[in-house]
Amino acid sequence: MFLLGPALLEVSARKILTRLHKTHGVPALAAAAELPALSAALDQHAAAVRDILTLGVEESARVPVSVLLAGYARGLLDHVREAAADRGAPMTGAAPDDLGSWANADWVQLRLASVCLHASLQPA
Repeated sequence: MFLLGPALLEVSARKILTRLHKTHGVPALAAAAELPALSAALDQHAAAVRDILTLGVEESARVPVSVLLAGYARGLLDHVREAAADRGAPMTGAAPDDLGSWANADWVQLRLASVCLHASLQPA
């Protein structure tokens, strides 16, 4: 019998990562090509994400990487949304508007872009 649940979970994860890649990954990688400091920051964030998912998630080897990455990104965005609501402020985490603005990207923007970087390094 074919279980549809895991397949749907992976499809949903891929959609989330594709959307995130368009908003954060592509612009961040384009900016990183021109800003070495940004490239280094993205590499450090991607390594941190890898470590969190590898060491911080029990039995992570049994879960597709795309599902782990999408879950991490959604959890991060949920946390940002809740924190903003508690302060009565608008949600942050949106990607910077232009390549130059990536030089001053905040932690959340860098972490979301690094999720895309980590996902792009995974075999298809």
